[in-house]
Amino acid sequence: MRLQLTLALSVISATLTYSNPMMAQSGQLSGPASASLTQLRIELAALRDSALSDDYGYQQLAHLTNIGPRSTGSPQAEAAVEYVAAEMRKLGLEVHLEEVKVPHWIRGEETAQLVEYPAQAPGSTQKIVLTALGGNHPTSAEGITAEVVVARSFDELKNMGREKVAGKIVLFNVTFDQQKAANGLAGAAYGEAVAYRVGGAKVAEGMGAVAALVRSVGNADYRIPHTGLSEATNIPSGAVTSEDADLISRLASEGKVHMHLVLTGHAGPEVLSHNVIADLKGSEHPEQIVIVSGHLDSWDLGTGAIDDAAGVAVAMEAAELVQRLHLRPQRTLRVIAWMDEENGGRGNKAYAKVHAAEFSQHVAAIESDNGAGHPLGFQAKINAQTLPLLQPVQEALQPIGANLIYLIERSPGTDIEPMAEVGIPTFGIMQDARTYFNYHHTAADTLDKVVPRELHENAAAMAVMGYALANLPQTLPR
Repeated sequence: MRLQLTLALSVISATLTYSNPMMAQSGQLSGPASASLTQLRIELAALRDSALSDDYGYQQLAHLTNIGPRSTGSPQAEAAVEYVAAEMRKLGLEVHLEEVKVPHWIRGEETAQLVEYPAQAPGSTQKIVLTALGGNHPTSAEGITAEVVVARSFDELKNMGREKVAGKIVLFNVTFDQQKAANGLAGAAYGEAVAYRVGGAKVAEGMGAVAALVRSVGNADYRIPHTGLSEATNIPSGAVTSEDADLISRLASEGKVHMHLVLTGHAGPEVLSHNVIADLKGSEHPEQIVIVSGHLDSWDLGTGAIDDAAGVAVAMEAAELVQRLHLRPQRTLRVIAWMDEENGGRGNKAYAKVHAAEFSQHVAAIESDNGAGHPLGFQAKINAQTLPLLQPVQEALQPIGANLIYLIERSPGTDIEPMAEVGIPTFGIMQDARTYFNYHHTAADTLDKVVPRELHENAAAMAVMGYALANLPQTLPR
């Protein structure tokens, strides 16, 4: 996941009152509009309660993780495409696959050891635990040996001057702010640190470095490296564990440190893959689209349970719940399993290109890509006039504590960003992410990290918001 990093501008709770009488509580409405909202509230409550006892989403999540890691271009990714498409057809949705050309990055050998350092015992080396970053330019099979220089910021590296960096391996030892994460600001902590994973190699290359390493961007110190995308360069790049970053930093403060580094990951030929598009056609306005979505691809170290099979699973469950309860969305509810969120976002770009002419009929888009923790509500890039319309959603989700709506300035999800940019209302489920970055992009992103009850709550949030947007008496203002 490439998390959007905008902080909330305001919080709206379900207990607010509204000044627009036409959008106030149902008791203030009359005629068909009042009856419509009364019925909608009944249906939203039914969706919520059914989601809390429905195991469909968890079963889909388990199967996707059983398929395995789903890196773009891999056989597992395409198997997941076919699986989701088949499951949506079973539910009676109209399904088609839209082509996406995706990168295929192949993880090779990844080892490192310190071969010269202060306090070194004769004849010894120290193993460094690391992983290559996506987009990494490979070393030779024999690897490289060079001195390591440590920087705690881009400015610190630049202040060293090219003569102290050229020919060396750069380590950016920038810590993930665990205190921020513990206090509900995990996204902000991630944003501060991830800039070094994404852009560190390019900066180091510009100063003549032969390789770039970054302290893993994560919230737990278990000597587990976190992978992710790095901006393409002509030097190798990798992520070391936080413990090893600290070790190297301590040693470098005492004297010269030399590392032998092997990172043979490389890009293979581009591969044809697909976004999965599944439509539950609207009964009155089938041309109007409400999207519920998550991304199907994952990194290859774990099995992508929280990033982001969980998001795909709850989007699938939104459709399953509507069908099982025999509800009829007035507008089309479109389930999308996006491809290539992790490695460049080509899936959302392909969708925007194909459907740009229809964006005037896209009512809203929802994405889940912050894990599977308890949902608190939604981040939303919407017109403030939209808020009164969403009162039935907030009322339905208040009993499970998922009724907050945070207004943000940017898209709340990577794959729905092209729609947010043209003014389509966009929503991202806002999960409790205090422990999300413990496992994000690591070998520990596995099914056991998902609490079934919390996944059910996420399905409730997705289904309630998606169905409400498909059935409100009027479309949301832009």
